[in-house]
Amino acid sequence: MKLNYLTIASVLALVAGGCAHLPSVGPDYHTPATKAPAHWAEPFSGGETNSGDATTAWWKNFHDAELDSLVARAVSSNLDLRIAQARVREARAQYGGASADLWPTVDAGASYQRVRAPKQLPVLGELNLPSYEDNLHVAGFDASWEIDVFGGKRRAVETAKAHLTAAEFGQRDVLVTLLGEVARNYVDLRGYQRRLAIANQNIESQEKSLAITQNRFTNGLAKDLDVQQALTVLATTRAAVPTLESAIQTTTHRIEVLLGEQPGTLQTELAGAAPIPVQPPQVPVGLPSELLLRRPDVRRAERQLAAATANIGVAKSDLFPKFYLTGIAGLESASASDWFTAGSRFWSVGPTVQWRIFDAGRIRANIKVQNARQEQALSAYEQTVLTAFEEAEDNLVLYAKEQTRRNSLQDAVLASQKSLDTANRLYANGLTDFLQVLDAERSLYNAQDALAQSDRTISANLVALYKSLGGGWETMAQPVALASAKTMK
Repeated sequence: MKLNYLTIASVLALVAGGCAHLPSVGPDYHTPATKAPAHWAEPFSGGETNSGDATTAWWKNFHDAELDSLVARAVSSNLDLRIAQARVREARAQYGGASADLWPTVDAGASYQRVRAPKQLPVLGELNLPSYEDNLHVAGFDASWEIDVFGGKRRAVETAKAHLTAAEFGQRDVLVTLLGEVARNYVDLRGYQRRLAIANQNIESQEKSLAITQNRFTNGLAKDLDVQQALTVLATTRAAVPTLESAIQTTTHRIEVLLGEQPGTLQTELAGAAPIPVQPPQVPVGLPSELLLRRPDVRRAERQLAAATANIGVAKSDLFPKFYLTGIAGLESASASDWFTAGSRFWSVGPTVQWRIFDAGRIRANIKVQNARQEQALSAYEQTVLTAFEEAEDNLVLYAKEQTRRNSLQDAVLASQKSLDTANRLYANGLTDFLQVLDAERSLYNAQDALAQSDRTISANLVALYKSLGGGWETMAQPVALASAKTMK
Protein backbone atom coordinates (compact mmCIF):
# COMPACT_ATOMS: atom_id res chain seq x y z
CA MET A 1 0.00 0.00 0.00
CA LYS A 2 2.90 2.34 0.81
CA LEU A 3 4.31 1.80 -2.66
CA ASN A 4 0.96 2.66 -4.26
CA TYR A 5 0.69 5.97 -2.38
CA LEU A 6 4.25 6.90 -3.25
CA THR A 7 3.62 6.05 -6.87
CA ILE A 8 0.52 8.24 -6.95
CA ALA A 9 2.41 11.12 -5.34
CA SER A 10 5.26 10.78 -7.82
CA VAL A 11 2.94 10.77 -10.80
CA LEU A 12 1.11 13.87 -9.56
CA ALA A 13 4.40 15.64 -8.99
CA LEU A 14 5.49 14.87 -12.54
CA VAL A 15 2.16 16.14 -13.84
CA ALA A 16 2.60 19.34 -11.84
CA GLY A 17 6.05 19.84 -13.29
CA GLY A 18 4.73 19.28 -16.80
CA CYS A 19 2.03 21.90 -16.30
CA ALA A 20 4.69 24.59 -16.43
CA HIS A 21 5.06 23.85 -20.14
CA LEU A 22 1.33 23.92 -20.89
CA PRO A 23 -0.22 27.02 -22.52
CA SER A 24 -1.87 29.44 -20.12
CA VAL A 25 -5.41 30.71 -20.43
CA GLY A 26 -5.94 34.24 -21.65
CA PRO A 27 -4.30 36.20 -24.46
CA ASP A 28 -0.53 36.10 -24.93
CA TYR A 29 0.97 39.58 -24.80
CA HIS A 30 2.66 41.16 -27.81
CA THR A 31 4.15 44.64 -27.78
CA PRO A 32 1.93 46.96 -29.84
CA ALA A 33 3.39 47.90 -33.19
CA THR A 34 4.04 51.63 -33.04
CA LYS A 35 5.03 53.46 -36.19
CA ALA A 36 7.58 56.19 -35.57
CA PRO A 37 8.25 58.89 -38.19
CA ALA A 38 11.49 58.54 -40.12
CA HIS A 39 12.56 62.10 -39.27
CA TRP A 40 11.50 65.02 -37.11
CA ALA A 41 8.83 67.33 -38.52
CA GLU A 42 10.77 70.42 -37.44
CA PRO A 43 13.83 71.03 -39.63
CA PHE A 44 17.04 71.43 -37.64
CA SER A 45 17.96 75.11 -37.42
CA GLY A 46 19.38 75.52 -33.91
CA GLY A 47 22.40 73.23 -33.93
CA GLU A 48 20.46 69.97 -33.50
CA THR A 49 21.89 66.73 -34.88
CA ASN A 50 20.55 63.19 -35.25
CA SER A 51 23.21 61.83 -32.94
CA GLY A 52 21.86 60.70 -29.57
CA ASP A 53 25.11 59.92 -27.77
CA ALA A 54 25.23 63.05 -25.61
CA THR A 55 21.68 62.87 -24.26
CA THR A 56 22.67 60.54 -21.40
CA ALA A 57 24.46 63.17 -19.27
CA TRP A 58 22.99 66.17 -21.03
CA TRP A 59 23.40 68.65 -18.14
CA LYS A 60 27.18 68.38 -18.52
CA ASN A 61 26.85 69.96 -21.97
CA PHE A 62 26.30 73.30 -20.20
CA HIS A 63 29.80 73.05 -18.64
CA ASP A 64 28.59 74.47 -15.32
CA ALA A 65 30.25 72.93 -12.25
CA GLU A 66 27.57 74.24 -9.89
CA LEU A 67 24.81 72.65 -11.96
CA ASP A 68 26.70 69.34 -11.99
CA SER A 69 26.99 69.48 -8.20
CA LEU A 70 23.30 70.26 -7.70
CA VAL A 71 22.27 67.37 -9.96
CA ALA A 72 24.46 64.89 -8.08
CA ARG A 73 23.09 65.99 -4.70
CA ALA A 74 19.48 65.92 -5.91
CA VAL A 75 19.86 62.35 -7.14
CA SER A 76 21.13 61.22 -3.75
CA SER A 77 18.66 63.17 -1.58
CA ASN A 78 15.44 63.98 -3.45
CA LEU A 79 12.37 62.71 -1.60
CA ASP A 80 10.22 62.05 -4.68
CA LEU A 81 12.98 59.80 -5.96
CA ARG A 82 13.08 57.97 -2.63
CA ILE A 83 9.34 57.37 -2.90
CA ALA A 84 9.83 55.93 -6.38
CA GLN A 85 12.62 53.69 -5.08
CA ALA A 86 10.30 52.42 -2.35
CA ARG A 87 7.66 51.65 -4.99
CA VAL A 88 10.21 49.52 -6.83
CA ARG A 89 11.02 47.60 -3.65
CA GLU A 90 7.30 47.11 -3.04
CA ALA A 91 6.76 45.77 -6.57
CA ARG A 92 9.81 43.50 -6.23
CA ALA A 93 8.38 42.04 -3.02
CA GLN A 94 4.99 41.51 -4.68
CA TYR A 95 6.69 39.72 -7.54
CA GLY A 96 8.41 37.46 -5.02
CA GLY A 97 5.04 36.72 -3.40
CA ALA A 98 3.43 35.88 -6.73
CA SER A 99 6.31 33.58 -7.64
CA ALA A 100 6.01 31.83 -4.28
CA ASP A 101 2.42 30.85 -5.13
CA LEU A 102 3.80 28.41 -7.71
CA TRP A 103 5.29 26.31 -4.90
CA PRO A 104 3.64 24.15 -2.23
CA THR A 105 2.95 25.44 1.25
CA VAL A 106 3.95 23.40 4.28
CA ASP A 107 2.69 24.04 7.81
CA ALA A 108 3.93 22.47 11.04
CA GLY A 109 1.98 22.20 14.26
CA ALA A 110 1.97 20.51 17.63
CA SER A 111 -0.54 20.28 20.44
CA TYR A 112 -1.18 18.68 23.80
CA GLN A 113 -4.65 17.96 25.18
CA ARG A 114 -6.07 16.32 28.28
CA VAL A 115 -9.09 14.37 27.00
CA ARG A 116 -12.04 12.98 28.94
CA ALA A 117 -14.70 10.91 27.14
CA PRO A 118 -18.10 10.88 28.93
CA LYS A 119 -19.87 7.61 29.73
CA GLN A 120 -23.08 8.91 28.16
CA LEU A 121 -21.70 8.62 24.64
CA PRO A 122 -23.86 6.16 22.63
CA VAL A 123 -21.06 3.68 22.02
CA LEU A 124 -19.76 3.69 25.57
CA GLY A 125 -23.30 3.44 26.92
CA GLU A 126 -24.17 0.35 24.90
CA LEU A 127 -20.94 -1.39 25.89
CA ASN A 128 -21.42 -0.33 29.50
CA LEU A 129 -17.82 1.00 29.59
CA PRO A 130 -16.69 3.56 32.11
CA SER A 131 -15.67 7.03 31.08
CA TYR A 132 -11.95 7.68 30.77
CA GLU A 133 -9.38 10.46 30.81
CA ASP A 134 -6.13 10.46 28.90
CA ASN A 135 -3.45 12.63 27.34
CA LEU A 136 -3.26 13.35 23.61
CA HIS A 137 0.03 14.45 22.03
CA VAL A 138 -0.11 15.48 18.35
CA ALA A 139 2.61 16.90 16.07
CA GLY A 140 2.98 16.88 12.33
CA PHE A 141 3.14 18.59 8.98
CA ASP A 142 0.48 19.36 6.40
CA ALA A 143 1.18 20.46 2.85
CA SER A 144 -0.91 21.80 0.00
CA TRP A 145 0.07 22.43 -3.60
CA GLU A 146 -2.19 23.89 -6.25
CA ILE A 147 -1.14 22.41 -9.57
CA ASP A 148 -1.25 25.25 -12.06
CA VAL A 149 -2.85 23.28 -14.88
CA PHE A 150 -4.49 26.21 -16.69
CA GLY A 151 -1.81 28.80 -15.96
CA GLY A 152 -3.69 31.22 -13.74
CA LYS A 153 -0.81 31.47 -11.30
CA ARG A 154 1.72 31.78 -14.11
CA ARG A 155 -0.30 34.69 -15.46
CA ALA A 156 -0.28 36.23 -11.98
CA VAL A 157 3.53 35.98 -11.94
CA GLU A 158 3.57 37.56 -15.39
CA THR A 159 1.43 40.41 -14.05
CA ALA A 160 3.68 40.95 -11.03
CA LYS A 161 6.80 40.96 -13.19
CA ALA A 162 5.28 43.53 -15.54
CA HIS A 163 4.31 45.70 -12.56
CA LEU A 164 7.88 45.44 -11.25
CA THR A 165 9.34 46.57 -14.57
CA ALA A 166 6.76 49.35 -14.77
CA ALA A 167 7.80 50.53 -11.30
CA GLU A 168 11.43 50.56 -12.37
CA PHE A 169 10.60 52.67 -15.41
CA GLY A 170 8.44 54.85 -13.16
CA GLN A 171 11.49 55.48 -11.00
CA ARG A 172 13.47 56.42 -14.10
CA ASP A 173 10.68 58.78 -15.16
CA VAL A 174 10.86 60.49 -11.76
CA LEU A 175 14.62 60.75 -12.23
CA VAL A 176 14.25 62.35 -15.67
CA THR A 177 11.75 64.84 -14.24
CA LEU A 178 14.05 65.59 -11.31
CA LEU A 179 17.05 66.26 -13.56
CA GLY A 180 14.95 68.58 -15.68
CA GLU A 181 13.51 70.43 -12.69
CA VAL A 182 16.91 71.00 -11.09
CA ALA A 183 18.40 72.28 -14.34
CA ARG A 184 15.41 74.45 -15.22
CA ASN A 185 15.25 76.10 -11.82
CA TYR A 186 19.00 76.66 -11.87
CA VAL A 187 18.72 78.32 -15.28
CA ASP A 188 15.80 80.43 -13.97
CA LEU A 189 17.88 81.48 -10.96
CA ARG A 190 20.80 82.63 -13.08
CA GLY A 191 18.36 84.40 -15.41
CA TYR A 192 16.75 86.32 -12.56
CA GLN A 193 20.17 87.25 -11.20
CA ARG A 194 21.22 88.58 -14.58
CA ARG A 195 18.02 90.58 -14.96
CA LEU A 196 18.56 92.03 -11.48
CA ALA A 197 22.09 93.04 -12.43
CA ILE A 198 20.76 94.73 -15.60
CA ALA A 199 18.09 96.56 -13.57
CA ASN A 200 20.70 97.79 -11.07
CA GLN A 201 22.97 98.95 -13.90
CA ASN A 202 20.12 100.89 -15.48
CA ILE A 203 19.13 102.34 -12.10
CA GLU A 204 22.68 103.61 -11.65
CA SER A 205 22.65 105.09 -15.15
CA GLN A 206 19.22 106.64 -14.65
CA GLU A 207 20.27 108.12 -11.28
CA LYS A 208 23.17 109.85 -13.01
CA SER A 209 20.80 111.10 -15.69
CA LEU A 210 18.44 112.40 -13.02
CA ALA A 211 21.28 114.19 -11.25
CA ILE A 212 22.31 115.88 -14.48
CA THR A 213 18.72 116.90 -15.20
CA GLN A 214 18.24 118.32 -11.70
CA ASN A 215 21.47 120.29 -12.04
CA ARG A 216 20.35 121.66 -15.40
CA PHE A 217 16.97 122.56 -13.89
CA THR A 218 18.72 124.37 -11.03
CA ASN A 219 20.74 126.34 -13.57
CA GLY A 220 17.65 127.11 -15.61
CA LEU A 221 18.68 124.93 -18.51
CA ALA A 222 15.92 122.32 -18.13
CA LYS A 223 12.26 122.24 -17.24
CA ASP A 224 10.70 120.78 -14.14
CA LEU A 225 8.84 118.38 -16.44
CA ASP A 226 12.19 116.84 -17.43
CA VAL A 227 13.00 116.19 -13.79
CA GLN A 228 9.63 114.58 -13.12
CA GLN A 229 9.90 112.37 -16.19
CA ALA A 230 13.38 111.27 -15.14
CA LEU A 231 12.04 110.43 -11.68
CA THR A 232 9.21 108.40 -13.29
CA VAL A 233 11.61 106.31 -15.38
CA LEU A 234 13.88 105.71 -12.40
CA ALA A 235 11.00 104.71 -10.10
CA THR A 236 9.63 102.33 -12.75
CA THR A 237 12.98 100.60 -13.06
CA ARG A 238 13.38 100.41 -9.28
CA ALA A 239 9.93 98.78 -9.03
CA ALA A 240 11.23 95.78 -10.96
CA VAL A 241 13.91 95.03 -8.32
CA PRO A 242 11.67 93.60 -5.53
CA THR A 243 9.94 91.28 -8.02
CA LEU A 244 13.26 89.95 -9.27
CA GLU A 245 14.61 89.55 -5.73
CA SER A 246 11.48 87.60 -4.76
CA ALA A 247 11.88 85.37 -7.80
CA ILE A 248 15.51 84.69 -6.86
CA GLN A 249 14.53 83.68 -3.33
CA THR A 250 11.61 81.44 -4.34
CA THR A 251 13.64 79.74 -7.07
CA THR A 252 16.44 79.10 -4.60
CA HIS A 253 13.92 77.57 -2.20
CA ARG A 254 12.65 75.28 -4.98
CA ILE A 255 16.19 74.08 -5.70
CA GLU A 256 16.77 73.44 -2.00
CA VAL A 257 13.61 71.34 -1.71
CA LEU A 258 14.53 69.40 -4.85
CA LEU A 259 17.78 68.54 -3.08
CA GLY A 260 15.90 67.42 0.02
CA GLU A 261 17.11 70.43 2.01
CA GLN A 262 15.36 72.99 4.20
CA PRO A 263 14.66 76.34 2.48
CA GLY A 264 17.55 78.67 3.23
CA THR A 265 20.25 76.00 3.27
CA LEU A 266 21.83 77.01 -0.04
CA GLN A 267 21.35 80.76 0.21
CA THR A 268 25.05 81.48 0.65
CA GLU A 269 26.10 79.02 -2.03
CA LEU A 270 23.71 80.35 -4.68
CA ALA A 271 23.67 84.03 -3.71
CA GLY A 272 26.60 84.97 -5.90
CA ALA A 273 25.54 85.82 -9.44
CA ALA A 274 26.84 83.59 -12.22
CA PRO A 275 26.26 83.50 -15.97
CA ILE A 276 23.24 81.77 -17.45
CA PRO A 277 24.34 78.30 -18.62
CA VAL A 278 25.05 78.60 -22.34
CA GLN A 279 23.73 76.05 -24.81
CA PRO A 280 26.32 73.99 -26.70
CA PRO A 281 26.91 74.61 -30.41
CA GLN A 282 25.45 71.19 -31.26
CA VAL A 283 22.53 69.45 -29.63
CA PRO A 284 22.21 65.70 -30.33
CA VAL A 285 18.55 64.68 -30.36
CA GLY A 286 18.70 61.26 -32.01
CA LEU A 287 16.08 59.78 -34.31
CA PRO A 288 12.31 59.62 -33.66
CA SER A 289 12.48 55.82 -33.61
CA GLU A 290 14.87 56.01 -30.63
CA LEU A 291 12.48 58.16 -28.61
CA LEU A 292 10.22 55.26 -27.60
CA LEU A 293 13.20 53.37 -26.17
CA ARG A 294 14.60 56.36 -24.27
CA ARG A 295 11.38 57.71 -22.74
CA PRO A 296 10.76 55.86 -19.45
CA ASP A 297 7.12 56.95 -19.32
CA VAL A 298 6.49 55.19 -22.65
CA ARG A 299 8.25 52.07 -21.42
CA ARG A 300 6.23 52.17 -18.19
CA ALA A 301 2.94 52.50 -20.09
CA GLU A 302 3.91 49.51 -22.24
CA ARG A 303 4.63 47.39 -19.15
CA GLN A 304 1.33 48.43 -17.60
CA LEU A 305 -0.38 47.22 -20.77
CA ALA A 306 1.46 43.89 -20.43
CA ALA A 307 0.26 43.57 -16.83
CA ALA A 308 -3.34 44.34 -17.81
CA THR A 309 -3.17 41.70 -20.55
CA ALA A 310 -1.87 39.06 -18.15
CA ASN A 311 -4.64 39.88 -15.67
CA ILE A 312 -7.18 38.71 -18.25
CA GLY A 313 -5.63 35.24 -18.03
CA VAL A 314 -5.75 35.35 -14.24
CA ALA A 315 -9.47 36.14 -14.39
CA LYS A 316 -10.21 33.46 -17.02
CA SER A 317 -8.45 30.77 -14.98
CA ASP A 318 -11.30 30.95 -12.47
CA LEU A 319 -13.59 29.39 -15.08
CA PHE A 320 -11.67 26.11 -14.81
CA PRO A 321 -11.27 23.58 -12.00
CA LYS A 322 -8.48 23.87 -9.44
CA PHE A 323 -6.28 20.85 -8.81
CA TYR A 324 -4.55 20.40 -5.45
CA LEU A 325 -2.16 17.86 -4.06
CA THR A 326 -2.55 17.72 -0.28
CA GLY A 327 -0.88 15.65 2.36
CA ILE A 328 -0.48 15.35 6.09
CA ALA A 329 1.97 13.37 8.24
CA GLY A 330 2.77 13.32 11.94
CA LEU A 331 2.79 11.61 15.30
CA GLU A 332 -0.15 11.13 17.65
CA SER A 333 0.06 9.34 20.99
CA ALA A 334 -1.65 9.20 24.34
CA SER A 335 1.70 8.84 26.09
CA ALA A 336 4.91 10.72 25.56
CA SER A 337 6.88 7.51 26.21
CA ASP A 338 5.75 5.89 22.96
CA TRP A 339 5.80 9.16 20.96
CA PHE A 340 8.29 7.95 18.37
CA THR A 341 7.06 4.38 18.00
CA ALA A 342 5.67 3.11 14.72
CA GLY A 343 2.18 2.95 16.14
CA SER A 344 2.10 6.72 16.69
CA ARG A 345 2.67 7.62 13.05
CA PHE A 346 -0.09 8.77 10.73
CA TRP A 347 -0.14 10.20 7.20
CA SER A 348 -2.38 10.78 4.22
CA VAL A 349 -1.84 12.09 0.71
CA GLY A 350 -4.07 12.58 -2.28
CA PRO A 351 -5.39 14.89 -4.96
CA THR A 352 -8.29 17.32 -4.59
CA VAL A 353 -10.37 18.99 -7.28
CA GLN A 354 -12.50 22.11 -6.75
CA TRP A 355 -14.68 23.67 -9.42
CA ARG A 356 -17.01 26.56 -8.85
CA ILE A 357 -20.17 25.70 -10.74
CA PHE A 358 -22.30 28.69 -9.77
CA ASP A 359 -21.36 32.23 -8.74
CA ALA A 360 -24.13 34.32 -10.36
CA GLY A 361 -21.78 35.53 -13.13
CA ARG A 362 -19.03 36.99 -10.92
CA ILE A 363 -16.17 35.34 -12.81
CA ARG A 364 -17.39 36.43 -16.24
CA ALA A 365 -18.02 39.93 -14.91
CA ASN A 366 -14.44 40.06 -13.64
CA ILE A 367 -13.19 38.93 -17.06
CA LYS A 368 -15.09 41.83 -18.63
CA VAL A 369 -13.54 44.17 -16.06
CA GLN A 370 -10.02 43.00 -16.95
CA ASN A 371 -10.75 43.29 -20.67
CA ALA A 372 -11.91 46.87 -20.17
CA ARG A 373 -8.81 47.67 -18.14
CA GLN A 374 -6.64 46.22 -20.87
CA GLU A 375 -8.36 48.46 -23.41
CA GLN A 376 -7.74 51.45 -21.13
CA ALA A 377 -4.07 50.50 -20.78
CA LEU A 378 -3.72 50.20 -24.56
CA SER A 379 -5.26 53.63 -25.12
CA ALA A 380 -3.07 55.07 -22.35
CA TYR A 381 0.01 53.62 -24.02
CA GLU A 382 -0.95 55.04 -27.41
CA GLN A 383 -1.67 58.43 -25.82
CA THR A 384 1.69 58.38 -24.03
CA VAL A 385 3.46 57.69 -27.33
CA LEU A 386 1.66 60.57 -29.06
CA THR A 387 2.41 62.90 -26.15
CA ALA A 388 6.09 61.93 -26.28
CA PHE A 389 6.35 62.87 -29.95
CA GLU A 390 4.34 66.04 -29.35
CA GLU A 391 6.61 67.21 -26.53
CA ALA A 392 9.76 66.47 -28.51
CA GLU A 393 8.50 68.27 -31.62
CA ASP A 394 7.23 71.25 -29.60
CA ASN A 395 10.53 71.67 -27.79
CA LEU A 396 12.49 71.41 -31.04
CA VAL A 397 10.37 74.27 -32.40
CA LEU A 398 10.66 76.39 -29.25
CA TYR A 399 14.41 75.88 -28.97
CA ALA A 400 15.10 76.81 -32.61
CA LYS A 401 12.70 79.76 -32.82
CA GLU A 402 13.90 81.33 -29.57
CA GLN A 403 17.42 81.46 -30.98
CA THR A 404 16.09 83.43 -33.94
CA ARG A 405 14.31 85.75 -31.53
CA ARG A 406 17.47 86.18 -29.48
CA ASN A 407 19.42 87.32 -32.55
CA SER A 408 16.85 90.05 -33.15
CA LEU A 409 16.93 91.11 -29.50
CA GLN A 410 20.72 91.31 -29.62
CA ASP A 411 20.44 93.69 -32.57
CA ALA A 412 17.83 95.68 -30.63
CA VAL A 413 20.20 96.08 -27.66
CA LEU A 414 22.99 97.39 -29.90
CA ALA A 415 20.63 99.78 -31.64
CA SER A 416 19.15 101.00 -28.31
CA GLN A 417 22.61 101.66 -26.89
CA LYS A 418 23.55 103.74 -29.95
CA SER A 419 20.22 105.55 -29.75
CA LEU A 420 20.81 106.46 -26.10
CA ASP A 421 24.34 107.69 -26.78
CA THR A 422 23.06 109.85 -29.62
CA ALA A 423 20.14 111.21 -27.56
CA ASN A 424 22.46 112.13 -24.66
CA ARG A 425 24.86 113.91 -26.99
CA LEU A 426 22.09 115.85 -28.70
CA TYR A 427 20.45 116.75 -25.39
CA ALA A 428 23.76 117.97 -23.96
CA ASN A 429 24.11 120.28 -26.96
CA GLY A 430 20.53 121.43 -26.68
CA LEU A 431 19.52 119.89 -30.00
CA THR A 432 16.69 117.69 -28.65
CA ASP A 433 14.38 117.57 -25.68
CA PHE A 434 14.80 115.31 -22.67
CA LEU A 435 11.90 113.09 -23.72
CA GLN A 436 14.12 111.52 -26.40
CA VAL A 437 16.69 110.62 -23.75
CA LEU A 438 14.04 109.05 -21.53
CA ASP A 439 12.60 107.02 -24.41
CA ALA A 440 16.07 105.79 -25.31
CA GLU A 441 16.75 104.80 -21.68
CA ARG A 442 13.47 102.89 -21.46
CA SER A 443 14.10 101.17 -24.79
CA LEU A 444 17.61 100.12 -23.78
CA TYR A 445 16.48 98.68 -20.45
CA ASN A 446 13.57 96.81 -22.04
CA ALA A 447 15.82 95.43 -24.77
CA GLN A 448 18.51 94.32 -22.31
CA ASP A 449 15.93 92.73 -20.04
CA ALA A 450 14.27 90.95 -22.97
CA LEU A 451 17.66 89.69 -24.15
CA ALA A 452 18.43 88.28 -20.70
CA GLN A 453 15.03 86.59 -20.63
CA SER A 454 15.66 85.16 -24.08
CA ASP A 455 19.03 83.74 -23.01
CA ARG A 456 17.31 82.10 -20.06
CA THR A 457 14.50 80.84 -22.27
CA ILE A 458 16.91 79.26 -24.76
CA SER A 459 18.68 77.31 -22.02
CA ALA A 460 15.36 76.41 -20.37
CA ASN A 461 13.98 75.24 -23.72
CA LEU A 462 17.08 73.10 -24.19
CA VAL A 463 16.51 71.54 -20.77
CA ALA A 464 12.89 70.85 -21.74
CA LEU A 465 14.09 69.33 -25.02
CA TYR A 466 16.49 66.98 -23.25
CA LYS A 467 13.73 66.05 -20.81
CA SER A 468 11.26 65.34 -23.63
CA LEU A 469 13.88 63.08 -25.23
CA GLY A 470 14.01 61.03 -22.01
CA GLY A 471 17.72 61.51 -21.43
CA GLY A 472 19.65 61.30 -18.20
CA TRP A 473 18.40 58.19 -16.42
CA GLU A 474 20.95 55.92 -18.10
CA THR A 475 23.89 57.78 -16.58
CA MET A 476 22.34 58.25 -13.14
CA ALA A 477 21.02 54.69 -12.70
CA GLN A 478 24.03 53.60 -10.63
CA PRO A 479 24.01 56.62 -8.26
CA VAL A 480 20.28 56.08 -7.71
CA ALA A 481 20.89 52.42 -6.81
CA LEU A 482 23.60 53.40 -4.34
CA ALA A 483 21.36 56.05 -2.76
CA SER A 484 18.57 53.47 -2.44
CA ALA A 485 20.91 51.04 -0.70
CA LYS A 486 21.99 53.73 1.77
CA THR A 487 18.34 54.56 2.50
CA MET A 488 17.53 50.91 3.24
CA LYS A 489 20.40 50.75 5.74
